Amino acid sequence: MEQHGRVEIRFRLNAMSRPAGPPAVETELPAAGRLPRVTQVLALAIQFQDMIRLGEARDYADLARLGGLTRERVSQIVKLVWLAPDIQIEILHLPPVSNGHFLIRERAMRAISDQLVWAEQRELWAKLKQTSHLS
Repeated sequence: MEQHGRVEIRFRLNAMSRPAGPPAVETELPAAGRLPRVTQVLALAIQFQDMIRLGEARDYADLARLGGLTRERVSQIVKLVWLAPDIQIEILHLPPVSNGHFLIRERAMRAISDQLVWAEQRELWAKLKQTSHLS
């Protein structure tokens, strides 16, 4: 079986944040390559939701202020948590890339998350995987 290393993803707020920072999100990552951008952004969206749930941030506007992001960008990021849970799991387990860009873009995933019916999301996700040669 392949050896896996541990990667710790931390979202460090600005100097006004509490010293310890938010809890880290840990994931398994093969030794070579980097996680696709869409995987990183989805992990961040999940962490944003947790920060609000735990009271570390009041709302998305608070996250934007603390993180030095625009409210629009925070909304774009958090939109990924609207994806069906099985799609989120697939995105979080996409293989790392060693060079170039990954074929699945964040923008395409946000377009899929616009569909509020998970069955429709799954159809669009299947088509995207097929055209991206992930299936």
